[in-house]
Amino acid sequence: MYGSSPTHEQLKEYYGRVLAGSKDLKTNACCCDEDAMPRHIRDILKEIDSEIIERFFGCGSPIPPALEGCTVLDLGCGTGRDVYVAARLVGENGYVIGVDMTDEQLAIARKHMDSQTKRFGYAKVNVDFRQGYIEDLKNLGVADNSVDVVISNCVLNLSPDKRTVFGEILRVLKPGGELYFADIFSTRRVPEQLKDDPVLHGECLAGAMYIEDFRRLLRELGYADFRVCARTRVSINNHGIEQKIGMVDFFSMTIRAFKLPELEDLCEDYGQVAIYNGSLPGHPHFYDLDDHHRFVSGKPMLVCGNTASMLQDTRYAAYFTITGDRSVHYGAFDCAPASLKAHDREGNCSGGACC
Repeated sequence: MYGSSPTHEQLKEYYGRVLAGSKDLKTNACCCDEDAMPRHIRDILKEIDSEIIERFFGCGSPIPPALEGCTVLDLGCGTGRDVYVAARLVGENGYVIGVDMTDEQLAIARKHMDSQTKRFGYAKVNVDFRQGYIEDLKNLGVADNSVDVVISNCVLNLSPDKRTVFGEILRVLKPGGELYFADIFSTRRVPEQLKDDPVLHGECLAGAMYIEDFRRLLRELGYADFRVCARTRVSINNHGIEQKIGMVDFFSMTIRAFKLPELEDLCEDYGQVAIYNGSLPGHPHFYDLDDHHRFVSGKPMLVCGNTASMLQDTRYAAYFTITGDRSVHYGAFDCAPASLKAHDREGNCSGGACC
């Protein structure tokens, strides 16, 4: 059983008692712009009880499409905003599990279970909130290969043991399952002496992952390729905090990775072609797999072997037609546009194998 650490206790205090709501945050790192969310997500938010939203902390909208009937796991669910959004999208036959360690946050999430179920028009509750640590999902009853999609919203940076967290995610995901999360990343390693600062940590800065260390960690755990879906610079807007940690540049990023055994650490060319059929809900004209793969409905597009696998060996297979296989290799695939290759102009890796 995973035990509580001093970091966990500091975070429980910060999110359970120091912060009464998102308005009490001292920076904008853990805030998200609702206007930047997809329209269908904004529409669902109108169905969510206001107390849930007012006490929620997050830096993005990590809700992927094609969730109907899925089992979704939200790590660090807080008051449950994203759990309830996912519950609306998975439908009455889907299921969403929210995990959090903070009493005060979970009390709000559980308080609204019946009212949200009725508001969605469901005959039965399709959410479950479990109290515990995201580093120890087995103790919370999350079995191996049992989850279709893992989501998280500005929480994984808070963990003092990120290797264990990502290892647990890999364990619970079904083959072909997806990790889709928003979090804070940095362009350099945060100085060690700042990591014990409860405010810097609680504001999602001191625990932010250096993007290259993140890439290395995922590769060691078996995620040979991950994709960046969105990236926005964080402007701290707090003089005192900037004085402490302003030497580091931070970005809010949305990342996706798949549990697929055949992904390679370099994009390889097998002459494969992908065609999007335009049927993903909310995406009739095109679908962006990541920041450099836009699939226009009906248009054939050359793809690397990794991208082909992400589209044909996952739940997205119903929305794409892939021609070709890996029987003939043509060398390295020129996957990213020149402007995104290797590192962008600000020195940040733009993805996994495709960067």
